[in-house]
Amino acid sequence: MNEIVNKLIQLNKSISTMESCTGGYIANAITNVPGASDIFMFGAVTYSNEYKIRMGVSSSVIGKYSVYSIEVAKDMSKTISNYTNSDYGIGVTGKLNRVDKNNNSGKDNVVYVSIYDRINNKYYNDIVTVLYDDRCKNKEMVLNRVINLLEEIL
Repeated sequence: MNEIVNKLIQLNKSISTMESCTGGYIANAITNVPGASDIFMFGAVTYSNEYKIRMGVSSSVIGKYSVYSIEVAKDMSKTISNYTNSDYGIGVTGKLNRVDKNNNSGKDNVVYVSIYDRINNKYYNDIVTVLYDDRCKNKEMVLNRVINLLEEIL
């Protein structure tokens, strides 16, 4: 993440996150890097559908595709980018090997990741199948995929 933050500083680009299952893990990794305050605008942890919607994610997208979908991850990434006027927005939703009694759809070990490039109106998406019983290890897997995507973008 050090290289990503330093590259964003060099490019004078900003980034924000809207995370669900990763619970701020990505925002934490960004803000652990000295100088991150120059590029990190905002991090939202929206575990519930209610707060995704309050932040601006479309309830109709959630209703049509389920909260566990690439479509919702895309809406999260674009919403947070627009909300904070950031060059890049990261959206993450999925399940880390856990049944969600409030949202029965979707596989219990799949995480959807989207990075929105506001300047070019382009999405970079990935789907991560998590492998571990340990939530921290699964969050680390997702973080590594986000870093890989950002390396491709930058």
